[in-house]
Amino acid sequence: MRCVRLLLGCAGAAELLGTVLAEGPSWITGEGSALYLLDSTGMLRLTASHGLPDWAHERYSVVDPAGDLPAAMALRLRRPYLLSPERTSTDYPNRNAGMGTGMVAVATLPMVVDTRPLGVLALALAHRGTVPRRDLDVLETLADACGHRLGYLLEHARAGTGALGGPDGTGERSGHEGRSDRGAANGVRPGPCAGAGAGAGDPATATAHSMLSLAVRASGHGAFERDLVTGETHWDAQALRLVGRSAPEGGGTSPAPSLDLVVHPEDLPDVQAAMAEALANGGPYRLRYRVPRRGGGVIRIEETGEVMLDVHRRPVRIAGLIADLDHGRTPGERPPGEGPPGGRAAAPSGTGEGPGGTTEGASAAGARSALLLALTRALSRAVTVRDVTTAVTDICRPAFGAAGIVLDLVDEGRLLPVSHTVYGGERRTELTRLADLSEGVMQRALARSAPLFSEPARRGRGRGPERPVAAAAGEGDGTGGPLAPAAWAVLPLIASGRQVGSCLITFSTERAFGREDRTLYSSFAGILAQSLERARLYDTHHHRATELQRAMLPRTLPRLPGITSAARYLPSTEGMQIGGDWYDLLQLPDGRIGLVIGDVQGHNAEATAVMGQLRSGLRAYATDGHDPAATLTRTSRLLTELDTELFATCLYLTLDPADGRLRAARAGHPPPVRVTADARAVELELPGGPPLGVAPERPYPLTVEYLPPGETLLAYTDGLVEDREEDYDESVHRMLGGLEVWARNAGPVRAEPGPDLEKLADLLTLNVTERRSRPDDVALLLLHRLSAVHQRG
Repeated sequence: MRCVRLLLGCAGAAELLGTVLAEGPSWITGEGSALYLLDSTGMLRLTASHGLPDWAHERYSVVDPAGDLPAAMALRLRRPYLLSPERTSTDYPNRNAGMGTGMVAVATLPMVVDTRPLGVLALALAHRGTVPRRDLDVLETLADACGHRLGYLLEHARAGTGALGGPDGTGERSGHEGRSDRGAANGVRPGPCAGAGAGAGDPATATAHSMLSLAVRASGHGAFERDLVTGETHWDAQALRLVGRSAPEGGGTSPAPSLDLVVHPEDLPDVQAAMAEALANGGPYRLRYRVPRRGGGVIRIEETGEVMLDVHRRPVRIAGLIADLDHGRTPGERPPGEGPPGGRAAAPSGTGEGPGGTTEGASAAGARSALLLALTRALSRAVTVRDVTTAVTDICRPAFGAAGIVLDLVDEGRLLPVSHTVYGGERRTELTRLADLSEGVMQRALARSAPLFSEPARRGRGRGPERPVAAAAGEGDGTGGPLAPAAWAVLPLIASGRQVGSCLITFSTERAFGREDRTLYSSFAGILAQSLERARLYDTHHHRATELQRAMLPRTLPRLPGITSAARYLPSTEGMQIGGDWYDLLQLPDGRIGLVIGDVQGHNAEATAVMGQLRSGLRAYATDGHDPAATLTRTSRLLTELDTELFATCLYLTLDPADGRLRAARAGHPPPVRVTADARAVELELPGGPPLGVAPERPYPLTVEYLPPGETLLAYTDGLVEDREEDYDESVHRMLGGLEVWARNAGPVRAEPGPDLEKLADLLTLNVTERRSRPDDVALLLLHRLSAVHQRG
């Protein structure tokens, strides 16, 4: 996302390409990358590049979109066109295919804006096998961002402002080491095929937009958009007219009225329940409800929209249309297939319907029960306290139509804030101030074990609990911020007779809380309290288990002569989020260095306990002077003697820092990776044995290798590369490609190998931390043998 934000502020094609290479994922190598734009003749012209030799510029500076080159294929197919490493090393030396790249894959990505082709982005990748779907999505996002920015720049270049970089539009600015936009200097100008962003100046596009707007209005539709992060909702003029509200002069959009002021009171709980379900699941939804007319009667509205989720599947935006179901129909005529509010099934023919469109047997209590059930389902999925506050932010607040929700939890007899669920800019400042100043009334509600509700008839009379909340909102001091609550509810959170916390819900419009509303909010408080209590218990157990596991791992790696080292550990994000991965770096009595990494089966407290016992046992056998093979044999016997059915994989090797001699053995564990001085990443060929505890009498083979000065060794557990969406071997190959990219960038001689090694450890774990879930623990240990010069230093 940082890369996308930077791309949208670039001033030229070279800066765009440079930003992708500098700020994009580390597996984009940069060598042999290029950006093509369509010129006025409809040809693809090389506009910016990095790592291309002069002969490639001469041979491929202009590409015919009707040809067979990768850039032409991507633009013609309107989708990414990928070349495997095998094709780049065999086809690319051919004059008819492109430039040779050798060990990398190449992705050519079309830049298309509003269905109009703009150019192609070609990137060299470190993937030595197929490109997984996850990485392809990232590449397409970067290409889209480049396309939208270029469309804007080209539109200004057409107007003569030279927005492509220089005053003449040549784009000579370069955001990365490499060539400038020599294609732009050779006369690249926006032409008919590169008309992205030309909506304002293109008569055909303007006519199409006008026709679309006219068609939407003629069909009785209005548009709306809701930002779920800030809580701001905007309706267009037609949507406001549909519900009987004043439209802004000259059209445009306007802040929307509160939901409770628009929807018929009898339909509101149904609409809130359906909205809670839509927020929890994401995607398209459809609602039907009534809107009271100011002069009497009702308007029947159908709302069709989509809840948009971010990469973490949290709802962030809603957009859609509202329509008058009675538009173009005679009075009393029913639209075909009309269902009642909230998306419920249509009533059977011939049955009486109440004013809300539901059958006479259904009641408002049933609608409120549906809302409560939807909120309960959302909170039941929450595991941690953070999950609970996320559910409150993403689902409960929008479903209630609240401006903000503040949660305070009891901690050692005090109320401490947990989550301010409206955030962003001034709104966060206002809500933080509201949380601080309303602490007294939240404590009062908890002490009384009874909810408090604002009463419009008593506001401003100076008595009752309303004044503290009013003061918190800015009344009486002239501030009156945007979150000044016109209505509010303070709910004590009590679970199993124990005080858990307090919840303040604020509303931007005044409302009266009837008996049914107070019952609904009181029930919600009970469910929220139970969810928070369960989540706090889970967090406590998880914290203790994590602390236990971390206590069993080395707090720091020892500083040993002749080497530098770095390590990382990441717990699983599933189950108890603990496991049995461990690592160790030992200084052996004879001056050698021992490297240990292992993985006990399971992700629970038992796996952690077994891991601690194995680590202690293996350390004892190693310091007694046993070689790696004998050490693993003894540790395997130890595991069989423990009262457990778990097994473990393990790798143990020793290094003599004086001569670089490696002696290694492995028990069902992934082999270590050696990064050579010439920037190759290769797995050491270590014939292994069975996992520890499986065949205790079976010996492990001992292998002797050599680690020259200036080379690096990586030992890891399978969680580093294992991905449910990708073949294991492909993941390993992709990691090896990334290591080679790092080695090439770092260079053969490192003046400061320690910081480089720490950066490499961060890069290796970056891909893991960006995954949606992490089903396994991750441990890695890096060891770099210093050259003689560095050892003396």
